[in-house]
Amino acid sequence: MSTKITFIIDNPADPAAFEAAYPGISDLADRLPGLRRREAAKVWPKEDGTATPAYRTLDLYFDSYEEASAAVATTVAGELVGALTATGASFTGLFSALEPS
Repeated sequence: MSTKITFIIDNPADPAAFEAAYPGISDLADRLPGLRRREAAKVWPKEDGTATPAYRTLDLYFDSYEEASAAVATTVAGELVGALTATGASFTGLFSALEPS
């Protein structure tokens, strides 16, 4: 079954520094073996000015759970997680089975 890995990235202390690092994070994601598609999104600001529940999402699509699992066991995945961690923003990673629409 097709699998999506989602990174939910929390609000960074320094958004400008995070954005400066983000192209490298995106490039690392593109190098993951078996990656079929990448979607990145930035959370819209809230109209009332309060903090958003997250800052960005990064969705990585694979043909199967096995391919996604193999991808996260690579050196490139370690570099990706390291680059995310180095931004200082906390994040959550999720593996999801894609359901037919």
